[in-house]
Amino acid sequence: MRSKARECAFKVIFASLFQPGDTPFRRGVYKTFELDEEETAYADRLLDCVEKNRKELTEALNRYSIGFSDKRMFPVDKSLLLMAMAEIKYIDDVPAVVSIDEAVGLARKYSTEKSAGFVNGILGTYMAEVVKDGSH
Repeated sequence: MRSKARECAFKVIFASLFQPGDTPFRRGVYKTFELDEEETAYADRLLDCVEKNRKELTEALNRYSIGFSDKRMFPVDKSLLLMAMAEIKYIDDVPAVVSIDEAVGLARKYSTEKSAGFVNGILGTYMAEVVKDGSH
């Protein structure tokens, strides 16, 4: 159920890299994917989490993506990473491994051949830090 919500959130985050703050676009994506009320609430929760913590998430992303600052990163990968990192750190009712698995699956669907490994590696390292710090 949350897979569709994550995919919608990813698309909205991706679009926000080019056109910040487009709520009508968000609603259009939700309608296209036919999200129900619960899925919409989860996608909104995830998007709000990314937006509220974007600076911190971007800084963490830059720490882990050695050789690829967020400005040089493929926008699809950056969007997936921001979404999954927010879910790992701030959404307690989702196991981190589920967040990683979902992001890797979306990377396989929407990104380049090497992106799934890249996304998996960064999120695995990030998860280890978050768990070690007791943030999740």
